[in-house]
Amino acid sequence: MSSDPTRGVVIGGGTAGALVAQVLARHVDEVVVVERDELPDGPHDRKGVPQGRHAHLLWSGGARIIESLYPGVLDELVAAGARSLGVQSDLVSLTAYGWQHRFDPSQFMVVGSRPLLDSVVRRRAAAVPGVTVVDGTEVTGFTGDADRVTGVTIRPVGGDEARELPADIVVDAGGRGSRTAARLQEFGIGHVPEDVVDSGLVYATRRFRPPPHLAAFPLVSVYADHRTGTPGRNGLVMPIEDGQWLVTLSGTRGDEPTSRDDDFLEFAAGLRHPVVGRLLAEAEPITPVHQSRSTKNRRLHYDRAESWPTGLVCLGDAVAALNPVYGHGMSSAARTVRALGNRLRRHGLAPEMFAGVQADVAAAQADPWMLAVSQDLAYPGCRIQLVDPALQDTAGRNEFVNLLGVAALRDPQVSAAYTEVASLSSPVTSLQEPGVIAALRSAQLRPALEEPPLSARERRMLAATVAR
Repeated sequence: MSSDPTRGVVIGGGTAGALVAQVLARHVDEVVVVERDELPDGPHDRKGVPQGRHAHLLWSGGARIIESLYPGVLDELVAAGARSLGVQSDLVSLTAYGWQHRFDPSQFMVVGSRPLLDSVVRRRAAAVPGVTVVDGTEVTGFTGDADRVTGVTIRPVGGDEARELPADIVVDAGGRGSRTAARLQEFGIGHVPEDVVDSGLVYATRRFRPPPHLAAFPLVSVYADHRTGTPGRNGLVMPIEDGQWLVTLSGTRGDEPTSRDDDFLEFAAGLRHPVVGRLLAEAEPITPVHQSRSTKNRRLHYDRAESWPTGLVCLGDAVAALNPVYGHGMSSAARTVRALGNRLRRHGLAPEMFAGVQADVAAAQADPWMLAVSQDLAYPGCRIQLVDPALQDTAGRNEFVNLLGVAALRDPQVSAAYTEVASLSSPVTSLQEPGVIAALRSAQLRPALEEPPLSARERRMLAATVAR
């Protein structure tokens, strides 16, 4: 066995890449993270995160994985200004099925700006012994062949000369802009099957400073009813660091928000309930509107490729990029990193590790993929290209999901089971377990809510705004 030092190369310096760096550092001598952007020193926006200015939720299922890799990181996030919210106690949420009762929390979510979340995790990765981050540098290709990837070629952004960076393992955590599929074709590996579900969702986001009497208001979300056959219009008011609100409005094809500042409040007023518009009436906008159309669900079936080279792994958004409106992207990526870690513990860098790694990545993303696309398929004008036949037949599944969605609003036991799945803490299949079915059949439904489930204090806060 060779005694030469081993090296791992990670493509992408975002959250997924930072998690991969820790996993690889346990199995190789040196980890080099290659990032195209000039990485900021702190929580600042950057080009390489297409939804970076918009609302992000880190569900507890993904948060626990990140905490297992970087112990104490969740406390660091909260100390830096992020908030840990109990689900459902700290949320005011209008779902497709109605207003959610605010039951005692069974799971949690961490909320803050994406630059804050990224910067805290990135700082932890940079401190791992053996990890080097090379930013302002792009990967221009793989070295090796169809049987084995032996490294990458890199060059400074805007530079002319590329150089080879040999590696024992290359992990593509480069997100939606991944070039792995094209590079495999250059090696002679055929077309990679792909699923696309594109509802045409457009994001428009603006930061606000709330008036003092609303500074402690909880997170508020108003979502469309995907069952109506009409375009979906959504709104989210999320408290973030520095006492700000991050407000993201979104609409599917046929009812998209514009990027004009003057249209923002008008679009918010057209949501299913006026609570978002009321909250924004006296809030001070502190940024212009930022728009994003990079929202389609796209899954590359590397697990079904005709062959797969030793030395290469692809994960996170580079495999399955999700509609961000459901908040599962970071948690889905964390699940794929965990899958890679599990295989490395079993096989090290042996060929067996790579032979099944993409199947494990696909399995890790199956649930967040299903949760994202099952609603998007219902919107008019949704553009669909499906390889997976399981998504073609949704009638029976949707009937059960609708029944579950209604009961989860009004019964704490059903709500807890539903939240376990939504937070990616339990598999979708757990909803079919006897205990959940029994709870669904015997659900003691609380009255349906006609208005937001606000506490007396929150009602006074909102009334003060309406009265002004």
